[in-house]
Amino acid sequence: MTNQDTICAIATAQGGAIGTIRVSGPNAVEITSSIFKPIKGKGLLDRKPYTLTFGNITNKGGDIVDEVLVSLFRAPHSYTGEDSTEIMCHGSSYILQQVMQLLIQNGCRSANAGEFTQRAFLNGKMDLSQAEAVADLVASSSAASHKLAMSQMRGGFSKELTLLRDKLLHITSLMELELDFSDHEDLEFADRNDLKELAANIETVITRLAKSFSVGNVIKNGIPVAIIGETNVGKSTLLNALLNEEKAIVSDIHGTTRDVIEDTMNIGGVTFRFIDTAGIRQTTDKIENIGIERTFQKLSQADIVLWMIDTTDKADGFEKIKKEILPHCVDKKLIILFNKSDLLSASQQDEIQNYFNDVDAEKIFISAKTKQNIEKLEEILVKASALPQINQGDVIVTNIRHYEALTHALESIHRVQEGMSMNLSGDLVSEDLRQCIFHLSDIVGEVTTDQVLENIFKNF
Repeated sequence: MTNQDTICAIATAQGGAIGTIRVSGPNAVEITSSIFKPIKGKGLLDRKPYTLTFGNITNKGGDIVDEVLVSLFRAPHSYTGEDSTEIMCHGSSYILQQVMQLLIQNGCRSANAGEFTQRAFLNGKMDLSQAEAVADLVASSSAASHKLAMSQMRGGFSKELTLLRDKLLHITSLMELELDFSDHEDLEFADRNDLKELAANIETVITRLAKSFSVGNVIKNGIPVAIIGETNVGKSTLLNALLNEEKAIVSDIHGTTRDVIEDTMNIGGVTFRFIDTAGIRQTTDKIENIGIERTFQKLSQADIVLWMIDTTDKADGFEKIKKEILPHCVDKKLIILFNKSDLLSASQQDEIQNYFNDVDAEKIFISAKTKQNIEKLEEILVKASALPQINQGDVIVTNIRHYEALTHALESIHRVQEGMSMNLSGDLVSEDLRQCIFHLSDIVGEVTTDQVLENIFKNF
């Protein structure tokens, strides 16, 4: 890496008792030493790496800003691969800003978003897929997403890709060697039967990885759950009950929710993305109609549908709403919620449920207002999620960039298989093999452009 700037940044969230500032670059130790005075013993420049030193941060006037602990790392054995220090001080935002100002005054530059991890990638401390996993690890909101991010950060995905690339590189080099002896038409260094077997094996692995994205994306971003129904059946009340906060406006007036409201919640280790939608009804209100159109758009995107029914409504209206909603719930996990059930007798509940005996769905009586059976609904949601058990070392794709690269690699390997079945020349088959290698290499950052890197790390 050619960047010689020494950078600094606050590495901890505001509000904690302890705050940490990270410094990295060729002058990290010298700059930190210029504002840090140990209580006793040697200065930072003369201390061994991987040690903690207690002392004071002082300003130019010699006044003590804070008592701190400074950890020392020497290149290449640090997170970024550069000389680095970490200053652990009290978590006051004033103190942290004072220390940052002193570092900048003495030669540091404030780090850009994701720049520490970007330097770790550029200095060979991790590949690009591992670097992206750092952001996923920080953002993980469930046990499953944490486990996947940790596995990827430790190189589980990278190892699988490396095995594929090594096999492809071996067979490609043999095929390209044949081109050097093109005047000998019958000469083959690469056994075509071995190549067919390898292509079939690689197709199987890439297909498995690409298909895992549907699960990985859900684990990372949450399972989309659409809450639908007619106006004023209690959808917003249910959302507030699930989230334990007043997220949506609740009113007796029909058509209060005119746009989509979304929020996430972790239930039983699974992240759900709840979507409160506009109530479905016939209306001349243009804005409300736009909201209803968005309801059906979100319904098409949901994996699980919570269809809320007001049990105090007249039963003759149920058939009409069934015809309107059910066609949009095909191939989705449907849960029918009979709301306001606390106002019904047992016989009335049986009568209402009979109207929906022909609907293939999980059914539950609830009261969103009193939170009756909300815990039972949460159990049903976890069961409906049907997420696979994630084991240590499982490789599941969670990144859309990786999925797109795998899709392109799969297209390339299919062309290789087609080329061999048509007995195409080695140079044409070799070109498709190189394309497959290119797309696999793109995932770990071996062929990624500076523009792509900038876009990835600026979103950390």
